Amino acid sequence: MENPIIRAKVAPQAPVAGAAAGKPDAPAPLHVQNVRIDEGSAGQRLDNFLAKILKGVPRTHLYRVIRSGEVRVNKGRAAADTRLALGDDVRIPPVRVADRSDRPEAPGREFTVVHEDDQILCIDKPAGVAVHGGSGESYGVIEQLRQSRPGVFLELVHRLDKDTSGLLLLAKTRKALVALQNDLRSRAPERAFGKTYAALVVGAWPEKLKVIDVALRKDLQSDGSRHVRVVGDDDERGRRSITLVRVATRFADFSLLDVTLKTGRTHQIRVHLADAGHGIAGDPKYGDFALNRALARGVLVPGCRFERMFLHARRLRFVHPGTEATIELEAPLPVECTRLLEVLPAK
Repeated sequence: MENPIIRAKVAPQAPVAGAAAGKPDAPAPLHVQNVRIDEGSAGQRLDNFLAKILKGVPRTHLYRVIRSGEVRVNKGRAAADTRLALGDDVRIPPVRVADRSDRPEAPGREFTVVHEDDQILCIDKPAGVAVHGGSGESYGVIEQLRQSRPGVFLELVHRLDKDTSGLLLLAKTRKALVALQNDLRSRAPERAFGKTYAALVVGAWPEKLKVIDVALRKDLQSDGSRHVRVVGDDDERGRRSITLVRVATRFADFSLLDVTLKTGRTHQIRVHLADAGHGIAGDPKYGDFALNRALARGVLVPGCRFERMFLHARRLRFVHPGTEATIELEAPLPVECTRLLEVLPAK
């Protein structure tokens, strides 16, 4: 029998609770640690696991020690995105960091709640807010939510780029986190996540280009930031990436797309669309920089300054980790995106 489907859209609800003070994290240990992965940590990415163990260590430094091979999983080298399995042995090197005791805590912040129960929380993340600290960010959504809810378990199920707005799912129990992250990696259609984004791209998107099946490779820069590029099938570090595209509205110089992810690679939508010759409006990394400046200054579209990237996670579909019901959540376009669409010249 098919699972029941629960659908929800953004509605006025009580925001997340206000800020609460917390204590600074304990300093990272200065000795080698050998950690056996238990059920509570199984399924986590290596970088996120290290961030939990080595509290207070900047992610740039974590990525550095991973790349150097000082971190070992079952006595072998591992990548930052390696998924840890039950029983894995992780060697963590000694790490020394500067005293951060005088650094301000992440402030508690309120976010629009789309759905919440005893196991999951889904918010409508605004653009310009990182999902977690690192790579030059002191803190992000997860740190601010934890400050707002002291003592409550909260972990990111997936991620959104800082400049992307929309639906962001968090787990409120370790069991829910493991189940949802397993579903993210599952190839079973009945367990698969459905992620659909609204993207405004430059130019007329080809009507026949509905499936992009192009491998992507992610490289970490010296500052810990990520850069993704298209590679051939012969690149051993390339990963198959599939994006489905549908034209929602055509404008004179832009196309509004509905983009659905079949794989969840870093920067997948941004790189796939840019590689097809139609970068996302306002994309600071893979887009048209001159056009972005013209949009931000109100030159390209007179009377409208658009100062963000037009990529919004508008729909999310997944299986609830507790009830097994299929959940469908939606978040409307932000005001600044709607305003731009209203003034764009029609085709």
